[in-house]
Amino acid sequence: MNLRHLASSCALGLCCLAAQADTMRCGSNLVSSGDRGFEVERKCGPPVHRDVVGYALGRNDRHEFMLEEWVYGPNNGMLSILIFEGNRLKRIETRRSR
Repeated sequence: MNLRHLASSCALGLCCLAAQADTMRCGSNLVSSGDRGFEVERKCGPPVHRDVVGYALGRNDRHEFMLEEWVYGPNNGMLSILIFEGNRLKRIETRRSR
């Protein structure tokens, strides 16, 4: 396998992983990165667990944003952890429930 083919395969794999982590299905609805907290709650209902995990500074270091984690599930043995920054969904993580 040549180097160009290997590099393009790796890039394609990374794109697929990023796309998977950017959305979550709630019944017939989808939530995506950038959605507001009230939109996620309207589509998915209230989370099983909700925690304020800290604060972060914005790009210009003038605004402080609250960081929250919302947990949904388990669904088919998996927990979905939604990370919000300043009431905007930034990232979706999945973990196997114990």
